[in-house]
Amino acid sequence: MEHYTWDDMPKEILSPTIARKIISGDKAMVAQVFLAKGAVVPEHHHESEQITYILEGALKFEIEGKEIVVHKGEVLSIPSNVPHRAVAMEDTLDLDIFSPIRVDWLTRNDAYLRRGDRESDVKMV
Repeated sequence: MEHYTWDDMPKEILSPTIARKIISGDKAMVAQVFLAKGAVVPEHHHESEQITYILEGALKFEIEGKEIVVHKGEVLSIPSNVPHRAVAMEDTLDLDIFSPIRVDWLTRNDAYLRRGDRESDVKMV
């Protein structure tokens, strides 16, 4: 058993508009993702099933040829391997749950989020 406090978790700055905090187990992981208004998560896909819960703000997703805006208090479920993209309509905090875990996030092999930032430029605060 592990007990965590979000305030104690390091915030990883991925770009000027995107940051995150991660807690991971062996088979599932959860992340707080901080997106400034206008932030773009480029189209990508992954093996993990993703459940996104918007805590503050709103994200516009493009998925399977459709656009859907997910607002505070709403949840979007994204199946495994489905390409998707998101744009922050306002400053947004979302909680992403993944199963299986996103090894690319844990190993920092997620260049699509880093906007061309060099590995040495990514900061933990």
